[in-house]
Amino acid sequence: MSSGPEHPLESAVSPTSTVKLRPEILALPAYKQGQAAPTGFKLSSNENPFDPLPGVLDAVDLATRQLHRYPNAAAPEITARLAEDWGVEPEEVIVAAGSVALLMQFTLAAAGHGDEVVYSWRSFEVYPWMTVLPGATKVPVPNTPDHRHDLDAMAAAVTERTRLVMVCSPNNPTSTVVTAEEFAAFMQKVPSDVLVILDEAYAEFVTDPEAVNGRELVRRYPNLVILRTFSKAYGLAGLRIGYGIGPAAVLAAARTTILPLSLTDHAQVAAIASLDRSEELHERVRNIATRRDAVWQALLEQGWDIPKPHGNFVWFPTGDRTEAALEVFRENGIIARAYLPDGVRLTIGEEESVEKLLYASEQIITEVR
Repeated sequence: MSSGPEHPLESAVSPTSTVKLRPEILALPAYKQGQAAPTGFKLSSNENPFDPLPGVLDAVDLATRQLHRYPNAAAPEITARLAEDWGVEPEEVIVAAGSVALLMQFTLAAAGHGDEVVYSWRSFEVYPWMTVLPGATKVPVPNTPDHRHDLDAMAAAVTERTRLVMVCSPNNPTSTVVTAEEFAAFMQKVPSDVLVILDEAYAEFVTDPEAVNGRELVRRYPNLVILRTFSKAYGLAGLRIGYGIGPAAVLAAARTTILPLSLTDHAQVAAIASLDRSEELHERVRNIATRRDAVWQALLEQGWDIPKPHGNFVWFPTGDRTEAALEVFRENGIIARAYLPDGVRLTIGEEESVEKLLYASEQIITEVR
């Protein structure tokens, strides 16, 4: 009698394969989601700590009754609503299953083999692999010593091969912003045939009047697309919906690269229901921003040299002590996000998490001293 598995699919999976695969894909680390927190506070994914806004769950429940139908992938209702909100035509709005999906769509539409994508680093960890997937070349530009975009260096990195430039403000994971003045000077240096994406996933949390604001840039540049999401401030991370505002011709090209039927009706109706409750939303955002600023001030008093945060998270530049810092947070019931070998990012979460966060950070800074 054979001692092997009863079914061939039960055999052990080998870590190697004779199938020919793209070497640049094999060398690329997969995106890793923030760790879950069976106990304690999950501050690793920049999620909104509040429950969905009133009315959202009711709208989603109604959509659930149509699960036997395909979603309306054209998203006409939410597209029209966003067009009205931004003062543009529906053709200048694109909606997809999260701003990450849109990043991939625009990269596929703009860049391929032999082309280059410029972005600041460290920044959103999706930028490197979204560049590699279509076969383009990564051009990361180091952040400034104060953890901000070096826009002059980024503009200087643009060549004849550049097809896409990413600007992330507030920057994930350092929580720093690009100012409106800096961005205007940057756009003057970038050729008008190079696509620039202003990634504003955390824009709603910004309180600095000097920060760049995509709403003030609508139709100003023929090569600019502004990305926003419903995952963060709106608290719809579990439904995946984001949108872009930009030139109709550029958005039309990106629509051809979309994964068909990936945007659900649940996400669309939830987004509309959230927009209907903007006053409550803004109150929640103000609550988180106030808590963020208080945490930052407390960290400065502890002795941390931390950049002023503008998103719903703070950045700890822990360097070679990053793994040790992560463990201290974990021991204190805080699940953080490590970005080796640079630092730790912590979301501003529930009010009850602040005491534990600050207790852990005091331990870490004391050890560093």
